[in-house]
Amino acid sequence: MNNSPDTPVTVIGLGLMGQALAGAFLKAGHPTTVWNRTTSKADQLVAEGAQLAPTVGDAVKAGSLTIICVTDYQAMHELFGASDVELGGTMLINLTSGASAQAREASQWAEQRGAHYLDGAIMAIPSAIGTAEAMILHSGPQSDFEAHKSTLAALGTVTYLGADHGLASLYDVAGLAMMWSVLNAWLQGTALLRTAGVDAATYAPFAQQIAAGVAAWLPGYAEQIDSGSFPAEVSALETDARAMAHLVEESEAVGVNAELPKLIKAMADRSLAAGHGGEQYPVLIEEFGKPRDD
Repeated sequence: MNNSPDTPVTVIGLGLMGQALAGAFLKAGHPTTVWNRTTSKADQLVAEGAQLAPTVGDAVKAGSLTIICVTDYQAMHELFGASDVELGGTMLINLTSGASAQAREASQWAEQRGAHYLDGAIMAIPSAIGTAEAMILHSGPQSDFEAHKSTLAALGTVTYLGADHGLASLYDVAGLAMMWSVLNAWLQGTALLRTAGVDAATYAPFAQQIAAGVAAWLPGYAEQIDSGSFPAEVSALETDARAMAHLVEESEAVGVNAELPKLIKAMADRSLAAGHGGEQYPVLIEEFGKPRDD
């Protein structure tokens, strides 16, 4: 596969992210064809050198690979469902957000249509696209990824996760879980300190230090999870549970919402009841790994 800077690419879907993707390809020197239901969204890109295709089928024919970035998987299937959209032999890279099951189903659909297919996830905001800070995840056949890796590099730091098409979507939501959990923990702490007149800007550097310190524990904790052994090398869960109770009590005492710390403690309490009090915090994976009955 030729992946020189003049490799032609197509971008289907021109929301803020789709526009950023097409713009990055143009900046890298790739002839870029675009398509969007609302054609006016292509105006700036056309001014920068992109070609606006009249139909989805025309857009797909114009590029060596087609990037899909639309609202959801249903929208993708609606756009490509028409029988006159020829997909045989094409390379589709779907960067639309969705569930892992949808990604796997889409791979089967693409195979039935004779297309090569990679599923992906964008771990970045539109303004970061085209820089090393933009992490773009891909899953599916490694040969397809390697064939287009250098072209995809125009978008940012591209990463291959594995042959399972659902991996990119799973990494995406796992990343969101990390993001929201860190932000919610920071907001909880900020709310507590504001009751004593400490502003968010003062607390933020301290919170960053704590977050970085906790992040450094992850590789060691991961070894415990993967081995299924949780020796209390630093602290036992029963000790952590007492600190959780203090966090709940302090939140309630100063009039701050205690829902988040109560949730954390409830999970720990279930693990304690199951006899894991003498083990280390990662033993809670047993609680995270099973659904609640209620």
